[in-house]
Amino acid sequence: MSLVIALDVGGTNIRGELVDPAGTVHAASHEPTAGSDGDATLDAIERVCRALLVEAGDRPVEAVGLAVPGVVDSRTGVVLLAGNLGWRDTAVADILGQRLGIPVLLHHDVNCAGLAERELGAGRGVDDMLAVFIGTGIAASLTVGGVAVGGGTNQAGELGHVVIREDGIECPCGQRGCLERYCSASSIGIAYAAATGRDAATSLEVVQALGSDPLADAVWDEAITALALGILGAITLLGTERIVLGGGLAAAGDKLVAPLRAKLEATVRVATVPEIVVAELGQRAGVIGAALATWKRLSDD
Repeated sequence: MSLVIALDVGGTNIRGELVDPAGTVHAASHEPTAGSDGDATLDAIERVCRALLVEAGDRPVEAVGLAVPGVVDSRTGVVLLAGNLGWRDTAVADILGQRLGIPVLLHHDVNCAGLAERELGAGRGVDDMLAVFIGTGIAASLTVGGVAVGGGTNQAGELGHVVIREDGIECPCGQRGCLERYCSASSIGIAYAAATGRDAATSLEVVQALGSDPLADAVWDEAITALALGILGAITLLGTERIVLGGGLAAAGDKLVAPLRAKLEATVRVATVPEIVVAELGQRAGVIGAALATWKRLSDD
């Protein structure tokens, strides 16, 4: 039986699984991400892969499917920019492929998570889906007419960097007023800390304080307003059938879904507010999607 190694490289952990074409997981391994040291990150990924190759034994491993954040050219295997991992214009697929002696196929982590949700999770049964993953930043996976949309530059889905406020908060990307500066989990924590005069706070604290702290309510309402504005543009353009909300902030469940739906319904004039649901696959979405995407590319080749 042939296998692939599927990996999801996040800012905190590298998750790896040994997966067959039916999606059965034969082994798993993980290791902490090495911060912004690009060489150390490559070394950590190699260690996870080698551990899984040992588990494979005599069974052939066709390829490594590697899902990473940032700006990724999956066709060439080059990570153009992944600041949290220490990569800029880094030929990650070639480097790891030479070390391991097997092909390495590069994928974008959010596209992989969106693929997993579309095929096995909360996106099943629809052809037009917007999967929005809200964590430290915000990114989206787009499906139109049953086809994942990568765009001509292979960078579609950067919803977090859609500008919603002219001359707004400065973003590390160089723009001002980017969506994720107002409603990512990290931005919500920053806004709550500023409102309460604290040195630091988290979005989880905001969610836990809803209904009992007017400051938390105000911060949350502002974030939901911003998120609705960003999503409104996307659904008006795409005619989306279902919105799937994933990432760490989606753990808020109906405290996120209900006010977002209400805000959209109060704002929309042209588009139809689609069904809004929470992602189902949790932290495994990226690695599941990496396996799916890798088997698909192998079959297409």
